[in-house]
Amino acid sequence: MDCQQTIAKPVSMDGRGLFSGAPVHVTFRPAPPDHGVVFVRTDLAGARVPAQIQHVIDQHRRTTVQHGEASVATCEHCLSALAGMGIDNLVIELDAAELPGGDGSAQPYLDILSTAGLLASETPRHRLVVQTPVSVSDGDAVLAALPCDSPQMQVTYQLDYGKEGPIGRQLRVFDFTNGDYAHQIAPARTFVLEAEVRALRAAGVGGHLTAKDILVINRDGPVGDNAFRFDDEPVRHKIVDLIGDLYLLGAPIQGRIVAHKSGHALNHALCRELVKQVQTQKRQDFARSRNVLDIRRLSRILPHRYPMLLVDRVIEIDEQRRVVGIKNVTINEPFFQGHYPGAPIMPGVLIVEAMAQIAGVLVAQKLEHTGKLAVLLSLDRVKLRKPVTPGDQLILEAQTIRIRRQLAHMQCYAYVGDELAAEAEIKFMLVDDDQ
Repeated sequence: MDCQQTIAKPVSMDGRGLFSGAPVHVTFRPAPPDHGVVFVRTDLAGARVPAQIQHVIDQHRRTTVQHGEASVATCEHCLSALAGMGIDNLVIELDAAELPGGDGSAQPYLDILSTAGLLASETPRHRLVVQTPVSVSDGDAVLAALPCDSPQMQVTYQLDYGKEGPIGRQLRVFDFTNGDYAHQIAPARTFVLEAEVRALRAAGVGGHLTAKDILVINRDGPVGDNAFRFDDEPVRHKIVDLIGDLYLLGAPIQGRIVAHKSGHALNHALCRELVKQVQTQKRQDFARSRNVLDIRRLSRILPHRYPMLLVDRVIEIDEQRRVVGIKNVTINEPFFQGHYPGAPIMPGVLIVEAMAQIAGVLVAQKLEHTGKLAVLLSLDRVKLRKPVTPGDQLILEAQTIRIRRQLAHMQCYAYVGDELAAEAEIKFMLVDDDQ
């Protein structure tokens, strides 16, 4: 069985940010199954930043994740090493906003993590299986994910700077099944064209670097006292970045990835499209699935009654991790009488209430919370993205971020078909129902 892995013991490394040059100390710690990869900013009171595509922010020439006020920049090489080693769960503590740049490759991360050793669990590894072709493009740059029978990801990358470019056309194929990531991909370093250096330094980027520290390329090859590690090192590094960016999906991909001139922005766009595909498939499966909790069973779990019971059915429960339910919106809803006559729209506050109620169902699955009520404590990052009108069916989803003895923290979504209608982070205080 293909099981999830973490490292066997904590290990640390020091370095400087590739872009900022700021010193940073990093400690890698083991994490339990289904934890995922999470960055912890020790300089910001332990703020946590999950390495997930929904937390990616737009930054030039690098991948940066942000949650709240905490961010972690240039994480693609680290994530690439984790993917190459098959590490699913990890806590990465750092005391600055950017991970170490090292030599610009994934090799330093591979080396330090190898000294920790790997620890396998008994929990099966989750895989994101590409069901149907997905593609994104930007000008002549194209990136696609295709179904594949192989259980491991395959990557085909074509690098092309054109006839007048300093780097000739390069094509590389890598297959996780029989490839050698540690020796064939991880050592490939990030590179910059000599013509780009002046503009980057004028923007305050990489002023601490020399041609010995980073691979600078012109028509004659590497500039200064440097040399290629591979004849096609640039395209190999593009695969390093692509593998790292795709690991933001939180699971290895089963599929074939084909890239032409793709960079970080396009890699992130493909991740988001793959997430949409998976969510759409799950919702379709849920709609065809059996009735998990009908309204009578729901009424035994939720204290709400007419007109405030806003969940009609639960169609999927994944233990204490995730729940999906349905709210059928009809013109007979009492709130449509005044919101608004002639143009009925479901109040956003009631959509949020419906998300909170489905989250309450998930909290109730935890045995120690039997006999407790989930009382709304706070709402964060609430976004109403689409009007909900009579005839719509709201698909309500809640995912557990954290449940403790007296506190539950949930990420909630509401969809109409394939479109996101609302989202919010909701916290509950758990109190005895006789209080």
